[in-house]
Amino acid sequence: MQPLAEQVLRWQAEHGRHDLPWQQPADPYRTWISEIMLQQTRVETVIPYFQRFIQRFPDLQALAEASQDEVLALWSGLGYYSRARNLHKAAQQAWQDQQQLPDTLEALNALPGIGRSTAGAILSLGFGQPAPILDGNVKRLFCRHFAIEGWPGKSAIQKQLWALAEAQLPAHDCGRYNQGLMDLGAGICTRSRPACDRCPLRASCQAYRQDQVAALPTPRPRKALPSRHCTLWWLRQGDAILLHRRPEAGIWGGLWSLPQQDEQHDLPSWLDAALSGPVGEPLRLKHTFTHFHLHIRVRESTLSDLPPRLEPAWRWQPLDELDQLGLPAPVRRIAQAMRTPT
Repeated sequence: MQPLAEQVLRWQAEHGRHDLPWQQPADPYRTWISEIMLQQTRVETVIPYFQRFIQRFPDLQALAEASQDEVLALWSGLGYYSRARNLHKAAQQAWQDQQQLPDTLEALNALPGIGRSTAGAILSLGFGQPAPILDGNVKRLFCRHFAIEGWPGKSAIQKQLWALAEAQLPAHDCGRYNQGLMDLGAGICTRSRPACDRCPLRASCQAYRQDQVAALPTPRPRKALPSRHCTLWWLRQGDAILLHRRPEAGIWGGLWSLPQQDEQHDLPSWLDAALSGPVGEPLRLKHTFTHFHLHIRVRESTLSDLPPRLEPAWRWQPLDELDQLGLPAPVRRIAQAMRTPT
């Protein structure tokens, strides 16, 4: 066994995380759900979402037979909604094919939203098979331990890191080893202020030896985020609000949102004709995505002469039933603000 694996396993047994919700039990389904949720999201944020999600969808069949609205409703606020749509599609595909998650790298990679590292986590943590992982925490740990320079997002650096991940993999206790790597990355080898004095790998860490811990991993080249602007319309009919299902592609794909106007989107003619004009001062807020800032202006208006039946992508949703739908986090904030007396 490689010395690094021995040290990680020894440390994980005594100091690693053993009581996370998806570890009780650590079956393939629960491992998969947690790994998708944990992509670009902190453990503390994921835990309550995971618990609610598993309570509603305790197994693959329950998730496969659910509606997309049910899945997105429980995902609302977690962000990166393509993860939820792919999760749902993958569950349907796996249930239709063999009524269980597959147990090979190739078959897992063929499912929507499952890449090599997620597949490795499912295989090692869920099925007990030897398979490497390379999530963000492990990339950071390897970049420092082996003094790998260059942004980890580059294909050449990715290839180098995967080679190291495979070379360090123990033949036994792979799941516990991978968990130890993630635990070390999350709690010791953190992005800022790493606890090198408590790290079991300090003696063999090349970045520590070379005083390069703060410089590695090489950060992504930074560029200023552009800004976009849009208007969202708050349109009520009694105790219901008018919502529009977003297209699958693009931001907030598949979620229900407020009618939107911007440079790329205009209101449908039937709705534009029904607007009686803005009421009151607009509500303004800002939401930041990975690639841009979105400046939102919320306008309220009364309506007249709406068609008696709405198209399928439109609906009146009672305000006290908004939690039954998948809504973008800013829309939930808007709903709370518009319903709170000033």
